Amino acid sequence: MSRIGKMPITVPASVNVTIDGTTVTTKGPKGELNRTFRPYVTISQDGDTITVDRIDDSREAKAQHGLVRTLIANMIEGVDKGFSKKLQLVGVGYRAAVKGKDLEMQLGYSHPVIVAAPEGITFECPTQTEIVVSGANKEQVGQVAADIRKWRKPEPYKGKGIRYEGEYIRRKLGKAAKSD
Repeated sequence: MSRIGKMPITVPASVNVTIDGTTVTTKGPKGELNRTFRPYVTISQDGDTITVDRIDDSREAKAQHGLVRTLIANMIEGVDKGFSKKLQLVGVGYRAAVKGKDLEMQLGYSHPVIVAAPEGITFECPTQTEIVVSGANKEQVGQVAADIRKWRKPEPYKGKGIRYEGEYIRRKLGKAAKSD
């Protein structure tokens, strides 16, 4: 039995959850999310508690049990509190600013890099070298942050680039440290 899958999910008072077979819809202060799951599990709601049970002991059902429970819990947390990822720009002249809903970055290219905000995602720039990506869908927030990071991955010699907050960049010494 999946340890994560058998844990019940408690629904906060500010979130409304509707279950229609294998389709789960959550509505809350941060927005609305819906998702259809594969029919290996049964999802049931009893008051403010949601439980996920698998239909049999097949390999696919065991694999989906904990996953579906975690995805539903993330949907509920997302529409209630939201998710965010912080990115830091490290490098001379690297800076970011929010223009309307889009993010405009100067990353050492001859042109500014403009990232359009997908629906449900908001950008914030507390300082010129910090970017906060936030939204209700955890997967979408992580994907947008990864796409922004792809523009300039941190390099190992000087550490320049876009990195996640708290990310450790393993540094290399370079040519001067080489001895024969």
